[in-house]
Amino acid sequence: MALDAGDSGAGGVGAVCYLLPMAADAARRKATYQDVLDAPPNRVAEVLDGELHLQPRPAGRHTAVTSALGEELGPPFKRGKGGPGGWLILDEPEIHLHADILVPDLAGWKRERLPSVGDEAYFELAPDWVCEVLSPSTEKRDRAVKLPIYAREHVPYAWLVNPLQRTLEVLRLHQDGWLTAAVHHDDQRVRAAPFDAIELDLSVLWGDLRPTP
Repeated sequence: MALDAGDSGAGGVGAVCYLLPMAADAARRKATYQDVLDAPPNRVAEVLDGELHLQPRPAGRHTAVTSALGEELGPPFKRGKGGPGGWLILDEPEIHLHADILVPDLAGWKRERLPSVGDEAYFELAPDWVCEVLSPSTEKRDRAVKLPIYAREHVPYAWLVNPLQRTLEVLRLHQDGWLTAAVHHDDQRVRAAPFDAIELDLSVLWGDLRPTP
């Protein structure tokens, strides 16, 4: 996937455009939903560009940051407590986008597009926002494979959270792919689209993490 440096984005950060790759050869699309159903229960299964990807359940650091972010966004945007509401935000939803099956750490839909959920095992409606919490074993796939799929499906916003570096990257979709609008870090208090109606204290995301050696 090609990278194209652009003008500075929000927060004085140089913008980076993630350009969309050409469509994968349909002949490579061999993995199916049945492969996901047959996966071991202790693995997260995804089908990306026709390939089955299995990974262990997230480790503690990853889970703590994901949970903290969901706790911060839920009341103001999901429940309308101290914020505008209007969003449905879910942990690890399984999302089927044509032949691709993705499990983001968090995903959000505006309620005018997805007012509520039923008993379905997965969603076929592309979200309005996704968040991937990066780890050394998944970062390459999250950036190089999953981001282009989200872009293809016109997901307007994506966040990449790195617990080890304590950073939040805010990506916004434009006509050529992803634009890095801002990179926030450490204990900053930020307003990050599409949830910029409130100030997000990043220190809360790392508050339960044990210091790294």
